[in-house]
Amino acid sequence: MSSDPDPFHPADFASPERYHRQRLVPAIGAAGQARISSGHALIVGCGALGCPAADLLVRAGVGRVTVVDRDIVETTNLHRQTLFAQADVGDPKAESGARRLREVNSAVRVRAILADLSHRNAEAIITGEHGRGEREWGPAGIVIDGTDNFETRYLLNDVCVKHGIPLVYAGAVGTSLTQMSIVPGVTPCLRCLFPDPPVPGTIPTCETSGILGSVSSLAASLQATDAIRLLVEPGSFTRGHLTEIDPWSGRFRRLDVGTATPDCPCCARRTFEFLAGSGETMTTALCGRGAIQVLPATDANLDLHALAARLEPHGRFEVSRNMLRGVLESEGGRELMVFADGRAVIGRRRDGKPADPEIARAIFARYIGV
Repeated sequence: MSSDPDPFHPADFASPERYHRQRLVPAIGAAGQARISSGHALIVGCGALGCPAADLLVRAGVGRVTVVDRDIVETTNLHRQTLFAQADVGDPKAESGARRLREVNSAVRVRAILADLSHRNAEAIITGEHGRGEREWGPAGIVIDGTDNFETRYLLNDVCVKHGIPLVYAGAVGTSLTQMSIVPGVTPCLRCLFPDPPVPGTIPTCETSGILGSVSSLAASLQATDAIRLLVEPGSFTRGHLTEIDPWSGRFRRLDVGTATPDCPCCARRTFEFLAGSGETMTTALCGRGAIQVLPATDANLDLHALAARLEPHGRFEVSRNMLRGVLESEGGRELMVFADGRAVIGRRRDGKPADPEIARAIFARYIGV
């Protein structure tokens, strides 16, 4: 599902006053601004990263901006997801975010795609073959990773490497962030550095460790800066760099990660496992229970007591016989069971509403991590 209801206003877009200060930057100038204006940025995830990144890119005058998200706005989003206000709670994020972006700069074309990005649709969305009338948008010139789970990140990595599209990655949790831009054929890709996704339940998530809103905005600012630089100077990235910052403690580290790894399964061997669906979390409906079993692609040996401690702010949980069991009060009293091998069962809410595969995958990513 997508929407592009507002007409493009080339006269507004060409207004010399709007981007005057940006054109004064020596690295940009009039020629750089023209490249920005002809660019197409596709932002996957309209959350703590995607919101400020999209806002900055629209204000910078990127000509076409596509926002992809499957979720709705919740009250807990408002402290860090800067495109939304209280009145937006309950609305689809992609559409609400796109509406706000059009208000920010009516001269930029903004498209909303309300979809759960998966191996079934990711390639079509990123290459511009998604939906009726979408081909006029063309393929994305750059992809911004605003997602919150490694499964989707590896999927984006596959598509972008396959089609030679730059991918700007970032992650933020607690008070720390990491950021890296991937230029296929030049820098390492995500799988060069991390060949396999982390084992479920072994990494912190925003739901279990929290997130400082200013930190996610800082990560998004770094993403937007790299995106603009790649649009203005596409050949300026000759090596890869991974940036790690914890502004709370004052820690800053920038690692030179060099060039692509010769034996990388993705960019060297060009085996796109996640695009083929082999790396996807599997879901199965449990007949008569209104519950969904989630089976991660990566085997695990979870410390269930540690997981119970991380989940304590969100409900009541107990561990027995290699199984964690309880109720996620933060999800409307939804039943949750997690097994030591990484499997999980996402059950009904207190009001009786059953789970569906999309809800189950989202909850698994939020609270267990994949």
